[in-house]
Amino acid sequence: MWKKFSVIFLLLLCVFPPPHLATELELPDAFSKSHHTNNWAVLVDTSRFWFNYRHVANVLSIYRSVKRLGIPDSQIILMVADDMACNPRNPRPATVFNNANQNINVYGDDVEVDYRGYEVTVENLVRLLTGRLPDTTPRSKRLLTDEGSNILVYMTGHGGEGFLKFQDSEEITNIELADAFEQMWVKRRYNEIFFMIDTCQAASMFQKFYSPNILSVASSLVGEDSLSHHVDPAIGVYIIDRYTYYALEFLERVTPDSKKSMGEFLTVCPKRVCISTVGTRTDLFRRDPYKVPITDFFGSVRRVDVSDNWVNVSSRTGLGGGDHKLTKVKEKFQYVDQLPIDSLLQ
Repeated sequence: MWKKFSVIFLLLLCVFPPPHLATELELPDAFSKSHHTNNWAVLVDTSRFWFNYRHVANVLSIYRSVKRLGIPDSQIILMVADDMACNPRNPRPATVFNNANQNINVYGDDVEVDYRGYEVTVENLVRLLTGRLPDTTPRSKRLLTDEGSNILVYMTGHGGEGFLKFQDSEEITNIELADAFEQMWVKRRYNEIFFMIDTCQAASMFQKFYSPNILSVASSLVGEDSLSHHVDPAIGVYIIDRYTYYALEFLERVTPDSKKSMGEFLTVCPKRVCISTVGTRTDLFRRDPYKVPITDFFGSVRRVDVSDNWVNVSSRTGLGGGDHKLTKVKEKFQYVDQLPIDSLLQ
């Protein structure tokens, strides 16, 4: 009797495992590892005019962070709609600060802007993402990604429900952005994407996404405004938005060998400090964000496996000592007649 009961119990345990066992079966450690081979960043500021100084500070703050963590300028596409550093109203020329205390000059002395001014358009962004650029486009303005690329896409500006404005003259909708990401997936232009947006009603921009391997975070939910953080009295305008301010505060404590995860980054700005509600979307992302190192998107860190096994390279190349001698093979070359005169005369 008890033997029969134990057999039935074991069968039920196999069919309906406990929650902790089910989680281990569904998310093994190997499943959470990334297989990307390179990192890229697309950083977009869509606002012009002096009173939008904070949007330029937003995008340059993220630019400074990813560059410090190892992504080279050759793999960062920076789109800035206005040049605040050289604006006549700037009391500190050639600088952009994201804090009234002037702790960090995010403009720096080696910033490389790829698209500036009126080059920052919806058409150029979509062409950049999908790779449909004219043949004359220089390499610095191309997103040369492949199926092994992890891409950080950061956008900031003025937006509403389902759209983001570009320079107060046009807008990109959430459907257009979703279709652009789908084209990238079909063309094998990315491995994973982390989409980060700081604007009003920001969560509406990732609602239409349907392509796999996209992790998204937004500074506000639909119906909410994203607020600025503080004013710099010297220039008279707000100089950074709340969400990006706290995201930068988190990134400043990250090092290339950091153990911090993307799951921690998704919670950097709780409502008590952001005032708006940060929105996230993880259903398209196949990995657990808490098992994804933050450097998988904000840095360029490669895992290296150290092997104790040695390989005798000299025996293969013939460069070692002993009886191995370097034999140089001399190739024979000869000229070929460019015009076979003899055959023509015959």
